Amino acid sequence: MSAPDVVVVGAGFAGLSAACALAEAGVRVLVLDARPQLGGRATAFRDRETGELVDNGQHVMFGCYRETFRFLRRVGAEAHVRVQQTLEIPFLDVTGRRSVLRCPRLPAPFHLLGAVLAWDAMPWRDRLSVLRLAAPLNAARRELLRTASIAVEDGDPTVSEWLRRHGQGARLREWLWEPLAVAALNQPPEEASAAPFVRVLADMFGPDVRAAALVLPTKPLHLVYAEPARSFIEARGGEVRSSALARVRMADGRVDGQVMQDAFVGLPGRAMQWVFDKRVAFGESASHLSLVSSGAAALVGETGAELTARAAAEVEAAIPGARGARLVRATVICEKQATFSLAPGQPARPVTRTAVDGLFLAGDWIDTGLPGTIESAVVSGHRAAAMVIGE
Repeated sequence: MSAPDVVVVGAGFAGLSAACALAEAGVRVLVLDARPQLGGRATAFRDRETGELVDNGQHVMFGCYRETFRFLRRVGAEAHVRVQQTLEIPFLDVTGRRSVLRCPRLPAPFHLLGAVLAWDAMPWRDRLSVLRLAAPLNAARRELLRTASIAVEDGDPTVSEWLRRHGQGARLREWLWEPLAVAALNQPPEEASAAPFVRVLADMFGPDVRAAALVLPTKPLHLVYAEPARSFIEARGGEVRSSALARVRMADGRVDGQVMQDAFVGLPGRAMQWVFDKRVAFGESASHLSLVSSGAAALVGETGAELTARAAAEVEAAIPGARGARLVRATVICEKQATFSLAPGQPARPVTRTAVDGLFLAGDWIDTGLPGTIESAVVSGHRAAAMVIGE
């Protein structure tokens, strides 16, 4: 390849979305990534004993990830994810009782209100408390449409403070709002700022009823988007190099039997908040469960063996099909830099344009108004590409 027009450093969602937008516009792109496999922090690796591809942590998307879907459509990878018709989440309480939060076919945001009001796992007092969120979420939605940002009323409260301020019942907070906040922000709700959480809710429960639907990958993550993105870039005269360390220089300035009946379930009240059955998602090429503990500061001091024992015990206690099953292989992935802190008073996030001519930033940590999610990464990538094209 001759000298590229643009060099993109990093081949995760942000870098690849930027590179593909540029390639579609006729720009010759060179993508460099230091890792041997594309995908950044949203990738998969092959287990050295079982040979299975294991995602580097379970990544969940929502129907409101518009820029992410735009990226997937661009590279022909939209079929690599499964989108719920409407939000539906099964839960198993500590006694093993199963319940399902399911949005009925009602216009937004009444679909959410109807789902909570019909959720028999909640006491009536908690179900009715969801009605108190209608006004603040509608106000946040209007503010988002008007200014493209969210300003939470009365200062900068934490998620927990904001939920209590709006009268959300203790059990509803424990089962729904706090796990959702931890999943989106990767920080305990008593520490994370409410503003990015309210932004997520405003997007999820806006006028499109499918915006709140869960989106699950049907392939290991690097096959979902990274390899299709590579093909897209190379078909347009660009190049993607892995195991390529880059430096920016500036001058002048397998388990037998099926364990679960669901693709995933929430586990309220446990250290592991979610469990996903990858066989349901990927088919018979996979046979492992993926458990997630976000905002896991209390667990980082535990050894891999201790975390494995904790996860196995919670799975066995929660899921009837796992009782008596033999654990033959476990892998612990500790991503201490998964996301940035969203506690009140943190330094401002950087913007896309830098003081260096020709250098633009993209990443989930850029100031997109969103927490550190896949959608934030793709938004930043598309924003950086638009600035490059506009130069």
